Amino acid sequence: MESNIFHLQYAIDTFYFVICGALVMWMAAGFAMLEAGLVRSKNTTEILTKNVALFAIASTMYMVCGYAIMYGGNLFLSGIADVDVDAVLGEFASREDGFEGGSIYSGASDFFFQVVFVATAMSIVSGAVAERMKLWAFLAFAAVMTGVIYPLEGAWTWGGKDVFGLYNLGDLGFSDFAGSGIVHMAGAAAALAGVLLLGARKGKYGPNGEIRAIPGANMPLAALGTLILWMGWFGFNGGSVLKLGDIASANSVAMVFLNTNAAAAGGAITALAVARLMFGKADLTMLLNGAIAGLVVITAEPSTPSALTATFWGALGGGLVVLSIVALDKLRIDDPVGAISAHGVCGFLGLMLVPFTNGDVTFSGQLIGALTIFVWVFIASLIVWSILKAVMGIRVSAEEEYEGVDIAECGLEAYPEFGSNKQ
Repeated sequence: MESNIFHLQYAIDTFYFVICGALVMWMAAGFAMLEAGLVRSKNTTEILTKNVALFAIASTMYMVCGYAIMYGGNLFLSGIADVDVDAVLGEFASREDGFEGGSIYSGASDFFFQVVFVATAMSIVSGAVAERMKLWAFLAFAAVMTGVIYPLEGAWTWGGKDVFGLYNLGDLGFSDFAGSGIVHMAGAAAALAGVLLLGARKGKYGPNGEIRAIPGANMPLAALGTLILWMGWFGFNGGSVLKLGDIASANSVAMVFLNTNAAAAGGAITALAVARLMFGKADLTMLLNGAIAGLVVITAEPSTPSALTATFWGALGGGLVVLSIVALDKLRIDDPVGAISAHGVCGFLGLMLVPFTNGDVTFSGQLIGALTIFVWVFIASLIVWSILKAVMGIRVSAEEEYEGVDIAECGLEAYPEFGSNKQ
């Protein structure tokens, strides 16, 4: 009977991991739709190509070397599908807490859950460099980001390894439940490095410093993409509990789902209100970014706050993302989708809020962890982007940018009957 119970826990926890991973994978569709909606129609095919291709590249590079760098073990996931049933049952039998102990699940399910997080980090880069970056330069960067840059900072955080042998973030009191910093701020840091080297889109800023709005082509797609991300985030945060098969874990999962939704709602409402005060209109793009900002903020610690606290944290993110998008525009940092603000600035905010409800975490540890992640990813990305710029170039020509990168990079318009290049 006891053996059957252990089999059941293994099955439940493995199945939960796989289902949550599938939800996170669906976020790839959310990023694709959001970005496709917020770019101009002449750049839609290329942005969709990037999002599908980066997911494939992330899946392959993390398998080839990323997972081994982050957690150790053999390259190419040798033996990851092998399960020693006797060893698993023996580990259960040696526990005093039995079924209520730590989670035990398939190694393959762990890899699958981890790899979709890597793809999420890279998806953040896609929108920020949209409408003027060369497709193949972006894909080359994606291979390095998902194969080396992200896994290294993941090794120092979730992997528990010392940062270049100098210090251990866990010993300093650092915690990032599901990746406000490890995934989202890291993606934003890589995006910022690329944007600084790329420069702004033609016509975005006037000669006297004026900021010119460049509206996206498809607001229904942008709204759909945000709602897909909102839904996928339940797997992102919920799966990070790492277990479902006992009462305490099930309650924790439910609380994480509740807080994730509450924070998104708080962020959306606040961003809409702040935009109304600042611009005099109900700005849909700010509403969408507000929801994402709330989700990013709560990702650092969705299990310990109350639902009201989670709503308040999301509201802080929703207000901050509007201010940050405006501030970056004033600094002439052109981010077509607001990714650097929503994922980077709000990712840092999420990290710094954790100690308010988690007494095992310190503000100094969170700050050192955030700086470690940002400095490593930004500098490493800047080096890679610079090499790519020197070797193959990272920006399309002015003529190609004017015509649209769909034609220049893909030879196919997303909306040919309405395209600017219709003969």
